[in-house]
Amino acid sequence: MKAIVVTDEAAGTAGMTLAERPQPQPAGNDVLVEVHASGFTPGELTWPSTWTDRLGRDRTPSIPGHELAGVVSALGYGTTGLSVGRRVFGLTDWTRDGTLAEYTAVEARNLAPLPGDLDFTVGASLPISGLTAWQGLFEHGRVRAGQSVLVHGAAGGVGSMVTQLAREAGAYVIGTGRAADRRPALDFGAREFVDLENDTLDDVGGVDLVFDVIGGGIGQRSAGLVRAGGTLVSIAGPPPARPADGLAIDFVVVPDRAQLGEIAQRVRDGRLRTVIGDVAPLDDAVAALNPAERVRGKTIIRVRA
Repeated sequence: MKAIVVTDEAAGTAGMTLAERPQPQPAGNDVLVEVHASGFTPGELTWPSTWTDRLGRDRTPSIPGHELAGVVSALGYGTTGLSVGRRVFGLTDWTRDGTLAEYTAVEARNLAPLPGDLDFTVGASLPISGLTAWQGLFEHGRVRAGQSVLVHGAAGGVGSMVTQLAREAGAYVIGTGRAADRRPALDFGAREFVDLENDTLDDVGGVDLVFDVIGGGIGQRSAGLVRAGGTLVSIAGPPPARPADGLAIDFVVVPDRAQLGEIAQRVRDGRLRTVIGDVAPLDDAVAALNPAERVRGKTIIRVRA
């Protein structure tokens, strides 16, 4: 089968190549998915799990990409809950070959049915950003109606999902980003916007929840904005500072079938929009994932037409 592979951690996305790889075989409780569309997060090339297995052994050449939408083509021994021919989308295991390939093997519990009225391209754009936003807001941040939420990167892939879900939950959302992100962030539901290059973050005042996708100095300054009893949620690593009288939580997104279903339903009925940038075929994936200039939205690789 055709797949994108990486062998050199130092090379980053520039080290990607299109190659022939053996078609994977589904293990117990797995399904084999015929991939139709795949998402990719550039940061995963810095994760140890891309290069080594759970025992620390080298597993290159490895196939990156962990978001997919496709069709179940085979079941592993003992697999239940899904059937051959079912349209699915979801998030694959970090330490196994991923989704930038014609086929991938993934635990059935990590996938959810993809409704027939959602395109595969849309399905592949949802798992990481959607689940990260959902888990950060509702499981870790415990957001409630009437609270104030500061969302860094409010026009980005994760931030736009956080902004929309927090708004739907009844929160007052303050978005941040570059100057060019102001209009998109407000369109996604932010009530205010802070230009991190030109405005003063401290002018925001106290908030109940900070959702940080940036870290570093922004994360450190954000800790001081959290009200007593509030929470700083980070996906940029352990927060460099903690709120004086609140919680600081960093987490890694995990697959969840029920949450994927909630996210898909919101996309179907118009409550949630995903941000898709370029869409490119697998043969052109290396070029698409090494753009000459910044692309707004997530690049999706269309594996099958």
